[in-house]
Amino acid sequence: MNTSQVQHTHEKNLKFRKVVTYIFGILEVLLAFRFIFKLLGANPGSPFVSAIYSLSELFLQPFIGIFRTGVAQGIETTAYLEAATLIAMAVYALLAYGIIRIVEIMKKPQA
Repeated sequence: MNTSQVQHTHEKNLKFRKVVTYIFGILEVLLAFRFIFKLLGANPGSPFVSAIYSLSELFLQPFIGIFRTGVAQGIETTAYLEAATLIAMAVYALLAYGIIRIVEIMKKPQA
């Protein structure tokens, strides 16, 4: 491979890495909002909170049931410590890293 081909391959890998990081970054932020809202007892009747819960539910499904959800009943709100959300965040972060590394390994120019 000549220098321009190596540079072109590197640019394509960089773009792929940015896309994967962006997509999984959005998912991580969505799950972080869910975790914080549940922990602070946010009102699920609020349209924004309801949207976050609905959007994140699909991505949380594989992790529900690993641990019990901790519940603290307050005077005005109920707070939940949803460990499944933390596990999902860790797994999706590792998945993003793994996808990026596999593609980088596969696309490495041959000497």
